[in-house]
Amino acid sequence: MILDETYTLSNGVEIPKLGLGTWFISNSDVVQAVKDAVQIGYRHIDTAQAYQNESGVGEGIRACGVNREALFVTTKLAAEVKSYQEAVASIDGSLHRLGLEYIDLMIIHSPKPWAKFSGNDPYFDGNQQAWRALEEAYRTGKLRAIGLSNFEQADIANILGSCSVKPMVNQILAHISNTPTELIHYSQENGMLVEAYSPIGHGELLKNKSITATAQNYDVSVAQLSIRYCLQLGLLPLPKTAKPEHMKTNAAVEFVISEADMATLTTMEQIEHYGEASHFPVFGGK
Repeated sequence: MILDETYTLSNGVEIPKLGLGTWFISNSDVVQAVKDAVQIGYRHIDTAQAYQNESGVGEGIRACGVNREALFVTTKLAAEVKSYQEAVASIDGSLHRLGLEYIDLMIIHSPKPWAKFSGNDPYFDGNQQAWRALEEAYRTGKLRAIGLSNFEQADIANILGSCSVKPMVNQILAHISNTPTELIHYSQENGMLVEAYSPIGHGELLKNKSITATAQNYDVSVAQLSIRYCLQLGLLPLPKTAKPEHMKTNAAVEFVISEADMATLTTMEQIEHYGEASHFPVFGGK
């Protein structure tokens, strides 16, 4: 069962192969979502400072009936935090809101502040400062692993050129019809596990007739096909849902996509847009 399987990060920490994404789940609703997910068998919960639901995630973790040590909790340093002092305070803020003694994985949410995402400033110095704060928190045991999100090759190289602890993860937008192969390979070659957020393309893949037809050939849903696709690429998918029935089906991915179908899915023409999510920087193009 996929919920029992793990990847091993470069520092030896094990991370469950499938996580529950919590973007757009409110701070009050996420409490029950975490409890439901853990009851179903999930052990990996992904949140962020920007989601404004860290305290709810923490409450769900304390109320779920499973020992903290058996769970893997990820949060993200806000994209706007680009100084050492801000990052130190921000890390401690997450620990306080979550109500946890340690966080399993903390990553920089974006190389650029969201409002400046399409700008020319790469924020190299600010990212190095934020990374230094993560390294310190990692060494003192506040964080078990540290990583990046939405970082392109130049952004990653900037960190690798100055760090004393290498990033263990790069969490990126990756799904059928939008698989950034070069970035995935670059991240993996530099020792990072690649996590795939929005593995169902923020729901837009459900509208694709070709993908739907392929899913029907395996007698699975488009969501299941999309999650399995990521797993077969060696990625860690993070489907978001607050519905227990979806949590269950998202984890029922024991089938295998054929090499021929994987080749077709990997090279499929990119979907035109992400619907209502298109105004978010990561979905709106660069």
